[in-house]
Formats: sequence, structure tokens, C-alpha cells
Amino acid sequence: MPSKKIQHILESQQFNRHWLLTQFFPEVARMKRLVEVKGVSSALSDKTVCLLFYEPSTRTRISFEQAAQKLGAKIASTENASEFSSAIKGESLADTIRVINSLKFDAVVIRSDMEGGAVEAANVSQIPIINAGDAAGQHPTQALLDVYTIFEHFKRLDNLKVALVGDLKNGRTTRSLAYLLGKFKKIHFDLVAPAAFQMKQDILDYFDRHNISHKRTKSLESVADQVDVVYLTRLQKERLKKNSKVNGNGVRLNDKVMAILNKKSIILHPLPRSDGFNEL
Repeated sequence: MPSKKIQHILESQQFNRHWLLTQFFPEVARMKRLVEVKGVSSALSDKTVCLLFYEPSTRTRISFEQAAQKLGAKIASTENASEFSSAIKGESLADTIRVINSLKFDAVVIRSDMEGGAVEAANVSQIPIINAGDAAGQHPTQALLDVYTIFEHFKRLDNLKVALVGDLKNGRTTRSLAYLLGKFKKIHFDLVAPAAFQMKQDILDYFDRHNISHKRTKSLESVADQVDVVYLTRLQKERLKKNSKVNGNGVRLNDKVMAILNKKSIILHPLPRSDGFNEL
């Protein structure tokens, strides 16, 4: 990480299997019980959190707001900061982060509209940066949520077959999830996408370096009866050129796929769903 003294959450690669199993999962279970029983906590009552979102967001932004408030923290937030902040006047991300530091916030949750934005912010920050999605780069907090959801259901993360489906080229959630699940034993990935939207080479190289089983295919139907997890994603329209031709055949979860889907499997979607692939 850019700083040894400050703990940032920037990418899925920074977490290891041992930490997930022995620290993160037990803490998540404890926090769930806390919310269910008490509803709120004073754990962060002396903290302030800045939510800096350069891209529009619904679930991620309000989830962080709710989490901070449930823990007693105070928040300041901006949504679509690329239009409604000093970024429109030409202010750099680095300068914005310096200002937030000077205002004595305790952490920054950032959704960047450029890949690598969270790392750029961390390079100049003296307070923790939490990456809530950086363009087509990564979304590590979503991946942490996803792996816990899968673990909670199966009580394991080893020996699973996972279909990553949809816009794998531009979707950050599948990239982060691939890095995290790749840390477990005998994981197999079916990469289901039209040719123009297949997974980028850096993830394929990661699979090869770590001998992680994977296969590329254009058809969800061809693997539906074999997988434990179907992870659907939408078409990332905002990252495509105007008038781009899109063929969503093969990546839709329709009645035909449902009829052959492994009955013990689970279906996840980070949302929002859209009409690009009509994947649901």
C-alpha cells in the first residue's frame, strides 16, 4: 500500500485467505448481530467520514451512509462530484483529497470515475481511503460483501464453481471477486461473456500465475448445470462508445437457463440491472 502507517482499502489483492476466514468473517457476523439486536453502536461516535462519489450511485453510497450512521459516525457526502464539486472547475483529485485531510475527517470513501483513482487519492492522504469503485478497475468492498454472502450460504469457499457472467471487460465487481475467490482452493471460474466483453488479460494472467482453473465461454446455458454460483452483471453502457453494437445472447438468465440450473446453486447480482443485456 502507498503508506505503511495508514490502512487503506484499495484492491482485493491486499486481503489474504487467513484474514478473511479468521478475522473478517467473524467480525461481519458480529456486526450483523449488532444491527439485528441493537440497531446502532457508538463505536465511531467520535469519527467523521467523507463520502466522495464522482460517479452516480444508489446502493453503495447509501449503504456507506447507513453503515457510518449505525456505527455512530457523522458524515459529509457529495454524489456525482464530477459535476457538482470543484472538479467541474478543474480541481485535481489529489487537491480535493488534500482539502478533505485538512478538514480533519477520519476517513474518505471514494468512488472514482477513473481507474486507479483510489490509489491516487491514497498517495496524498494522511487518513484512510476506502475504494468504493474506480471506473473499470476494482470494487473491493463489493467483493468482500460477495465472498461473505457466498461463504454464509455454502459454509466454505473452497471447491466451488463460479460463473462470472456479463460485461467482464468493463465490470469492476467481477474483477475484484475473481481476485478474492482466487485465494481459495480448487476454485473454478466460467467466464461467460460475448467475445467483445470477455475478461481482461490481467485477470487471465493472474489465473495462470496461480494455477486457477478457468474457461471462457459465450453461453451461460452451457455451464448452468455445473456451477455453484452464478454472478450476473449488467452491460456497462457508460463505458461504451455511442452506438456500440451489443449482443447479449448467451448471458441472460432466462427460463431455459433456470430449467437446467443446479438446484443447489445461488444467483448473485451487484445491481443495478439494466436493459443492455437484459440479463435478468
